[in-house]
Amino acid sequence: MNDLPPLHTLPAFEAAARLGSFLAAAEALHLTPSAISHRIKQLEEHLGQPLFERRHRAVVLTAAGRRYLAVVREALLRLDEASAVLRAPRRERLRISAAPALGSKWLVAQVAEYQQGHPDLEFTLGTATGLRPLLNGEADIGLRYGEEEWPGLLAWKLFEERVFPVCSPTLAANLQTPTDLDGVRLLRHPLLSWSRWFAAAGLRRPEPASGPTYEDALLMLEAAVAGHGVALMAATLAQPYLDEGRLVRPFAEDCPDRSFYIVAPPAVQEKPAIMDFIRWLLRCTRQNGQKPS
Repeated sequence: MNDLPPLHTLPAFEAAARLGSFLAAAEALHLTPSAISHRIKQLEEHLGQPLFERRHRAVVLTAAGRRYLAVVREALLRLDEASAVLRAPRRERLRISAAPALGSKWLVAQVAEYQQGHPDLEFTLGTATGLRPLLNGEADIGLRYGEEEWPGLLAWKLFEERVFPVCSPTLAANLQTPTDLDGVRLLRHPLLSWSRWFAAAGLRRPEPASGPTYEDALLMLEAAVAGHGVALMAATLAQPYLDEGRLVRPFAEDCPDRSFYIVAPPAVQEKPAIMDFIRWLLRCTRQNGQKPS
């Protein structure tokens, strides 16, 4: 840092270069022309070479001056931006980690609605399936699909789920009853049990031992749209695809499954803004006994 020029000379240099005049730079910076001239001379002496060619009533950058201006302008811009951030009022930030399909199809809309009444709360949304972002402090709350036990975390049940098979309309044309699934590729997800649905449909079938497995429910839905097989899917995640007609339910049978939960480290209880959002989200899903669609 020993080679830094006198920092007060840099705004004078940038203004003179931008305006092409020491007089105009002086007016822009509320200084006298002699002060601008003195600062430019001081900077040139520090650098050991001229930055301007002096002409009648104007100044023009030298080749060295043009190169130096690019660096100085970038440095001043970055300082200005950083200072603006520090001077701005501090805003609360809420970091949410959501299961991918729920985040893309439902959570984004909920956050947008909440922010209309809470413009000072900043949201950061990410997707994940495991609990690591919550346990290592990368997220304040998470939305996950699972059972009631969430070790080390607080949990609030958002809504219970029912699951059922979905597939493309073309594939559904060949499926009349659940027994027609024999020989059809079944798409699998680690948290969704085909054997549980088989039992609800009156079939004695074990969990499929083959067929593609998808860690991301959204990817499995897209595979079903493409006709790659029949997917077992939670109603909340499947509903947008059913509404659009991209997927259909070949059978009426469904069955209860796991639930979607809000999960969070215990420390959130000391953060009113986060707790307010959690309570609001719960009210949205429980109002009139309705689930999100």
